[in-house]
Amino acid sequence: MSAALVLGIDPHTVAGIDADAIRRTLDGELTRFGERGIEASMTLVALDESAEPAIVAALAERAWDVVVIGGGIRKPEPLLTLFELVVNLIRRHAPQAAICFNTSGGDSVESAERWL
Repeated sequence: MSAALVLGIDPHTVAGIDADAIRRTLDGELTRFGERGIEASMTLVALDESAEPAIVAALAERAWDVVVIGGGIRKPEPLLTLFELVVNLIRRHAPQAAICFNTSGGDSVESAERWL
């Protein structure tokens, strides 16, 4: 069975968004992974010093076939440094994993399937 890790920003740590709605979408993605026979895990981080150790721990959890970097990390220009950090952590701690990108919280499965 293929294994996918989804990395994103914890919506409950971002002001001014409907965090519960976003979380429901993300949880739905985990269900969709399972329906497609892909073992998946999601790590959502806060935008603080806890992000790096949380990502490293998730990457070390097992051998991942693919890591999806969510748009919350990748898209906002002020988070460019975090995005670079995430890519380099994946290269260092999960070098066997393909790296892919979703366009929203609702298409992580399709993003991962492009590389599985």
